[in-house]
Amino acid sequence: MSPRKSLAKARADASNGRTSSALVEKAVAKRGALRSASTAKSKARGSKRAPGPAPGMSARGALSPGKATGREQRVVAEREAPADRPRVRDRILETAGELFYSRGIHCVGVDSIASEAGTNKMSLYRNFPSKEELVAEYLREQEREYWTVWDSTLAPFEGDPRRQLEALFDGFLTRAKCNDEELEDCKVRRGCALGNAAVEISEDDENLRAIVLAYKSELRRRLRELCRQSGASEPDALGDALMLLAEGGCYTLSTFPGMSGPIASMAKAARALISIHLRQPRAAE
Repeated sequence: MSPRKSLAKARADASNGRTSSALVEKAVAKRGALRSASTAKSKARGSKRAPGPAPGMSARGALSPGKATGREQRVVAEREAPADRPRVRDRILETAGELFYSRGIHCVGVDSIASEAGTNKMSLYRNFPSKEELVAEYLREQEREYWTVWDSTLAPFEGDPRRQLEALFDGFLTRAKCNDEELEDCKVRRGCALGNAAVEISEDDENLRAIVLAYKSELRRRLRELCRQSGASEPDALGDALMLLAEGGCYTLSTFPGMSGPIASMAKAARALISIHLRQPRAAE
């Protein structure tokens, strides 16, 4: 007879006067001892057995490919990605920049950007709340790149502002001489990125227009300052003339292939303008 039935019978007999209370207590104690022994055996078996993987997990703790959801698989892929893999935000921005510059801002949608960057729209909007914010960051990044080129071009000629002006146009001409393999990385092959954006930006888009205006205004100020330091008789007029020359040279690249257009004469024209305003012809180099 099981301990539970023995206890029930003892209680029934005790209530009918056939069994003493001592026997009931003995049955209760016996049942408690058996229950304790059973619990101890269960714990011992559990300690010897390694816990199994959680649902959807492999024995090594990784998500099982067959059971993991799409989101879980992306999490695992990013977790196991090489340390030198570009961050998602950087990939999105770089991809957007290439597409905006080669195809135009309005011709590129967020679906194309996300696909080319190897991610999805949810991830894109997590890093950039809107396409406008992505375009704004693209323009800021282009501005930073242009000023980096500016500084590196002027640095070797510190203290000689006239030579710095000439170096700017020489450098522009050098970058315009991109061959087919280098075209994708050439920042001037389709004109100025910010100037191109200005054509596409609507009049009521104050945020994007402000970014372009700030860059062009700073470019004008820097050119005028270099002309002033060079001793030009009319530094502001010379600075503006050089800016018109540079801006026009940029856009001829999108019309004439390679160096077949007016861009080939831009550096020579810049030197002529500088010489006229300084009234000091530069000796032929």
